[in-house]
Amino acid sequence: MITVDRLTVSYGGFTAVDDVSFVAQPGRVTGFLGPNGAGKSTTMRVMVGLTPATHGHVTIGGLRYADIPNPGRHVGTLLDASAQHAGRTGREILTLGAQTMGLPKTRVDEMLALVGLTDSEAKRRLRNYSLGMKQRLGIAHALLGDPSVLILDEPANGLDPAGIRWMRGLLKGYADRGGTVLLSSHLLHEVEQIADEMILIGHGRIVAQGDRATLLASNGTGAATTLVTSLDNDALAAALGAAGHAVAAAGPGLRVTATAAQVGQAALDARVVLTDLRDGGQNLEDLFLELTSSTQRDVLPNGASA
Repeated sequence: MITVDRLTVSYGGFTAVDDVSFVAQPGRVTGFLGPNGAGKSTTMRVMVGLTPATHGHVTIGGLRYADIPNPGRHVGTLLDASAQHAGRTGREILTLGAQTMGLPKTRVDEMLALVGLTDSEAKRRLRNYSLGMKQRLGIAHALLGDPSVLILDEPANGLDPAGIRWMRGLLKGYADRGGTVLLSSHLLHEVEQIADEMILIGHGRIVAQGDRATLLASNGTGAATTLVTSLDNDALAAALGAAGHAVAAAGPGLRVTATAAQVGQAALDARVVLTDLRDGGQNLEDLFLELTSSTQRDVLPNGASA
């Protein structure tokens, strides 16, 4: 378990993390989301003793990181996949880690196999690794000591689609076995698929937290919206209107203020064949952009053209 209690980190007159509190629970993947400069990495660095807190504190399993005996056996971290000696091979990097933690050399081979790095790749020097290979090596190093807690900053960065799917299964399986996972990422779609709970941070402050359903329900309008396309949109629109649902054209189909079940029932009653039916409400990306809009860089000013 990771407990962040009223954490504040200031540099002179700048506050990078402002009174942040949350708990990452065992058996769950906690997604930590926010724009660049929101305070995610700073918070994670405090967790593992790399950055001092100005106020508040962080404990892992009830202890500060500095007080955990042989911390690599309890906490696995990946904060920067390139933060290793560029002249060492992947196998050398893992071997040094194993020796430091008092682990057998066989653990190195186990981790290389787990993350899909071949023997020839393990013999390459880090400077010759792609970013995706560095991420795999970093995940191997984080898991080397068989820790109960994982703290990962943008671990999917540089992975191809197959690699992202592999990582998603790996972390979900780790949490299912009782591990605690704190995952920072800008890949919102991936976080939405894997995270049991999400924490949204902007300007160093938490702006929302909870599971996907709770976040969307607490920040939405409360009215269900469904997108639907059929073989006869006019007939479907008439049936939905007769049932008391608001209907509007939306691309090749309709946007309906109703649940998917209500739309499906109206279509069944009207004997209209549906070709597409999906939730049309706010998604995680919409919520993320809405709640952190004041911190977004990629917004065109009024009157500007691309």
